[in-house]
Amino acid sequence: MASGFGYTGGRSRCFPFWQDFQKCYAGADAPEQCIAQKEDYLECLHHTKEVSRALRIKSEYLHKTAGELEQRRKEAEVHAEGGILGLGLLNSQQAQAGAGQAQGAQA
Repeated sequence: MASGFGYTGGRSRCFPFWQDFQKCYAGADAPEQCIAQKEDYLECLHHTKEVSRALRIKSEYLHKTAGELEQRRKEAEVHAEGGILGLGLLNSQQAQAGAGQAQGAQA
C-alpha cells in the first residue's frame, strides 16, 4: 500500500482496511493488539483465506463426485452383466440343453 490509489486513480479496494489498521496501530500500546486489523488488510490484498477455502471446497466436491461416479459405474456394470440373465436367455438355453440331455439319456 504505497499511495492508497487504485489502478483507476481512486481509492484502492483495500484502503478502508489499511485505514483501520493504521488507526489501530497508531493508538495501540503494543502491535499485538492490531493483529485482527492486520489480517483483514492482508486478506483484502492477497485473498489467501478465500483461495484456500475455495480449494478445500473444490477438493471436497471432486472427492464426493468421484465417489458417486464410482458407485454409479459399479451399479452399471452389475446391471450390464445381469442384463442377459434378466432376459432369461441363459436360463432358457440351459433348460433346453438340460432337457436335450435328459431325452438323450432316456433313449
